[in-house]
Amino acid sequence: MAGFISHMRSMLSARTVARQVFFLQVAIVVLLVVAAMVALVLQSRTDSEREARTRSLAVAKTFASAPGLEEALAGPDPSAVLQPRAELARVGSDVAFIVVMTPEGVRYTHPDPAQIGRKYIGTIAPAAAGGIVRETVTGTLGPSIRAVVPVVGQNGEVIALVAAGVTSDQVSGIVEAQLPLLFGTAAAALALTTGGTALVSRRLMRQTHGLGPAEMTRMYDHHDAVLHSVREGVLILDGDRRLVLANDEARRLLDLAPDAPGSPALDLGIDPDMARLLDSGRPAADEVHVAGDRLLAVNQRPTDRDGGPPGAVVTLRDTTELRALTGRADIARERLRLLYDAGICIGTTLDVVRTAQELADFAVPRFADFVTVDLADPVVLGEKPAGRGADVRRVAFRGIRDDSPLYPTGSLISFVPSTPQAAGFGTGKVVMEADMAALSGWQEQDPANARRLLAYGIHSMIAAPLRARGVVLGVATFWRAEKPEPFEEDDQSLAEELVARAAVSVDNARRYTREHTMAVTLQRSLLPRALPQQTAVDVAHRYLPAQAGAGGVGGVGGDWFDVIPLPGARIALVVGDVVGHGLHAAATMGRLRTAVHNFANLDLPPDELLWHLDELVARIDEDEGEHGNEDVDEDENGYGGDGGAVAQVTGATCLYAIYDPGSRLCTLARAGHLGPVLVRPDGSSEFVQIPGGPPLGLGGLPFETVELELPEGSTLVLYTDGLVEDRGRDIDEGLELLRRAVAHPGRSPEETCRAALECLLPGRPRDDVAVLVARTRVLDADRTAAWEVRSDPSAVAPVRAEATRTLESWGLHEEAFVTELILSELVTNAIRYGTGPIRVRLIRDRVLICEVSDGSSTAPHLRRAAESDEGGRGLFLVAQFAERWGTRYTAEGKVIWTEQIIPGRMPGRG
Repeated sequence: MAGFISHMRSMLSARTVARQVFFLQVAIVVLLVVAAMVALVLQSRTDSEREARTRSLAVAKTFASAPGLEEALAGPDPSAVLQPRAELARVGSDVAFIVVMTPEGVRYTHPDPAQIGRKYIGTIAPAAAGGIVRETVTGTLGPSIRAVVPVVGQNGEVIALVAAGVTSDQVSGIVEAQLPLLFGTAAAALALTTGGTALVSRRLMRQTHGLGPAEMTRMYDHHDAVLHSVREGVLILDGDRRLVLANDEARRLLDLAPDAPGSPALDLGIDPDMARLLDSGRPAADEVHVAGDRLLAVNQRPTDRDGGPPGAVVTLRDTTELRALTGRADIARERLRLLYDAGICIGTTLDVVRTAQELADFAVPRFADFVTVDLADPVVLGEKPAGRGADVRRVAFRGIRDDSPLYPTGSLISFVPSTPQAAGFGTGKVVMEADMAALSGWQEQDPANARRLLAYGIHSMIAAPLRARGVVLGVATFWRAEKPEPFEEDDQSLAEELVARAAVSVDNARRYTREHTMAVTLQRSLLPRALPQQTAVDVAHRYLPAQAGAGGVGGVGGDWFDVIPLPGARIALVVGDVVGHGLHAAATMGRLRTAVHNFANLDLPPDELLWHLDELVARIDEDEGEHGNEDVDEDENGYGGDGGAVAQVTGATCLYAIYDPGSRLCTLARAGHLGPVLVRPDGSSEFVQIPGGPPLGLGGLPFETVELELPEGSTLVLYTDGLVEDRGRDIDEGLELLRRAVAHPGRSPEETCRAALECLLPGRPRDDVAVLVARTRVLDADRTAAWEVRSDPSAVAPVRAEATRTLESWGLHEEAFVTELILSELVTNAIRYGTGPIRVRLIRDRVLICEVSDGSSTAPHLRRAAESDEGGRGLFLVAQFAERWGTRYTAEGKVIWTEQIIPGRMPGRG
């Protein structure tokens, strides 16, 4: 303690900055404490008076609304009843008085009983009128803060008044009771802040080393000169290698950020070699380091010598005499950066025109004022140029202005031999015209336009052919107009390298375009060109190939759809997807579609058809796994047409549905495919829950079917996963969007198809998409006729007679004889070789259909009977007279069906 006091005395006796700061802080603290005490006293008094007003009003209102008050006022002696109540309430609520009085102010109660019956001192008129009075009045108990409220009777009139108040002595007592605490708190705050000020002054004394104001001012002047006037960079680093100070010249030379002070040397964003030097702290003398486009001589000295603080002082000097020696290095570095950036910016897509435009966009204005790119027409279509001719089409243009006299985009140009473009296109070498005003032959292409080019200011050009893999694809021309200096030999070599890199991207895009075009052509040829005519459903469909990405992802895939007419006026709806893109996926899709057609011709149920298709895909996978690499055809550059190898089919999916317009039954099965959406005639929609089978080619698990009875006008929406899958949303969200998009009553299939695509595919799809929308119809009752047949040969004649009458009612008189013959043979065979029950059905559709069903699963076979045979000619006759015939199996047995052409109507066959 004695040491602290002696230190304080020495500090007060010295004329230092610390002493002045100490006295200033003490004075400020005293003023703040005094002001705080006065404010607290005033605030305490104000709060006490406000609390007294609030309490008096609350007590008066509470007593005025107390139960029994009105009965006591109506009694013979109100004072006898109310006086004890008022005193009890006064003591409990800690107020000075509660006075009950008549509306005229005659007291019923008072703390001094002698005042009962006397007139109340104060304002009561507003309260007698139903209002409230709050005031400070000197009454019988002295100055008081009081409130007067009315007592309203049941008839709504004021029958009495209640006054409650707190005397000023009570309020003053509350304030006086708080004064010791306020003074104690102020004294403690004063002592605490004075001690803190002393500590701060002591620290300031140590940091300023006891300097006075004049010494401090002189030191600041020196510091300011180092920061702002010295034309050599100065850095000060502390012992942790963090930047403490940097003058203006150092900030300029190193391009330091405003918040650089406090950052470690390695995080200053300077050259790594220089950063490592600063971080090491080792002494350095005139070491040359790079700082942006400058070469700096760096000197570093530690500051902890002779007992100084840890750290280092660094000086930086701009060695301008060395810049001339590094000029060529800077130019080379800039050219390397330009070529590096070109590799990033050019060739981001697999589109020929877009790649050419990227070359033009990149070169302006970094290398030229105007750039044009001209390609041979076959290149744009994905083919090789036809020859060495100079007939090209302008596919890209970019300039610093849009009003140049250069040929516009889309122009077909035939360069004459004397032009640099024709020379470059023919020889494959870069040609430069450093001074176009010399008219060395380039103007012969179009003399009038040549004059316009010179008048416009274009004075220099470089024509660089786009050459890739030994083929010249076109020519890029770089023009200068705003930049006064002409192109030089270095620019010519740079243009050659720049165009060589772009040419590879253009050729890759050309090759992809060729393959994509071939795949699109194949895909389109394998998909249905026109849907078959049929009466079971109204159909709409879409197929959208995918948009190709930068890495070749996308393009034509293996999605397909089909509508296949089946016997009995039924229809098969098919949607499938082969995983992958390109020629192989399209070819595989065609094989699977053909297989589905073949299996459908056998009239197989959906689950059995998918089982056969699964077996076929498995065999295809086995064959391609053994022989695929041997069957790869190379293109003209030695690359496989679909990536160099044939992929397996595993991953194909399929959904197969059969709809019968006669029974309105729809049978569905799926192999790894998404379930369809069913839209009922009222517009409600749901996903059909079909047991999920594995994708085609995996094998091992059976496929299951589900059977639905659909009302007429129901809509089935079949689709591939490209419609609902997207990188930006979950597949469940896509499915829900599809369900809501198609859930509208009264829409045609075409409108439903368009609504689904507009909702889920606002742009070009990333995966190919197939959509098939079918709205169901129902065969009218007057277009079918059916009979049960007894298992007796005598029943054949009545069936023939009924069939004849039915055909006559349909207006098909000419078909009656052939139909009788067909029915006679089929019914006789069913009676002789089959089992009951036997049924006959006639259907008048686009063709006349005869069906004979029985309970036997044995199918008849067509054969040619010998001359000595007594039978075996029935099916031969049926096949001769019917357009088509066949057998299909059901859960109850089999159905033998025939089709006959109705004159004047074409059959609806696929």
